[in-house]
Amino acid sequence: MDRNLLGNTSLEVSKLCFGSLTMGPLQTNKTPEEGARLLLHGFERGINFVDTAELYETYPHIKKALKSYNREDIVIASKSYAYSEETAEASLSKALKEMDIDYIDIFKLHEQESEYTIRGHYEALEYLFKMKEKGYIRAVGISTHTIAAVNASLNIKEIEVLHPIVNKAGLGIQDGTIEEMLEAIKKAHNMGKGIYGMKPLGGGNLLKNFDECFDFVLGIPYLNSIAVGMQTIEEIDANIAIFEGREIEDELLTKIKNKKRNLKIDFWCERCGQCVSTCRHGALKIENDKLIVDKDKCVLCSYCSKSCPHFCIKVI
Repeated sequence: MDRNLLGNTSLEVSKLCFGSLTMGPLQTNKTPEEGARLLLHGFERGINFVDTAELYETYPHIKKALKSYNREDIVIASKSYAYSEETAEASLSKALKEMDIDYIDIFKLHEQESEYTIRGHYEALEYLFKMKEKGYIRAVGISTHTIAAVNASLNIKEIEVLHPIVNKAGLGIQDGTIEEMLEAIKKAHNMGKGIYGMKPLGGGNLLKNFDECFDFVLGIPYLNSIAVGMQTIEEIDANIAIFEGREIEDELLTKIKNKKRNLKIDFWCERCGQCVSTCRHGALKIENDKLIVDKDKCVLCSYCSKSCPHFCIKVI
């Protein structure tokens, strides 16, 4: 698999990054042993880049995989909602301890929204910069669903890595269009920042057009890597084939298409009701202050996800 330098960092990463959210308790809730098997399958086939987060609770899965693989060959990126020196120290310590590693390649502030949120979290950033100087972190960055945060990062040279949402439909971008996001990350790329995209399939909502979606992100020259959530051996093999420019075998494609999928509502849903109004099948309702999915009525059309202001609705 192709590998690229992540911007001006010294980190060489596979074009396909293994997104670990899907294997954790927020989605398929695989055991550490099951998750490790998936990760090792990817490592053995050329993936050397793993994305995780404190929120995902997949550190045990990565720890288990690293027990059977050379840690030096794997680039690990994590992120947290730290906002102060104290919370940043706790988050970094948790990551190192729970993955049983001496350093982490990339540590980011999770879901930054604008120059104001970056400014409000700057004490945490300063701590991460210090830890980079001491060798506990190789590169510092941010993840974001906004164009504003990408643009804000351009003024902070110490932010070396960006992890923005990028997909053909612009699904999940909170403050503009995909064209505007591409313009922002192009500027960041030209300044030497490392960029790896997230949600190329829009949190599973664009699965029906996965080939077009991957063609789109793979055609963006300023993405060094693309994180894709993977939860089965078949998905790993299919994505590797796509990223290596090979045809997916018919049998493998059939297995993926026949996989039973569900609509997943993330815990930060505010029950605003916009998705309920959008659903033409009557599959969504708010009951006892909770958004309920009627699986017998849901056809996984994903129209509801486009109306969600906080990108809470995924197909897994």
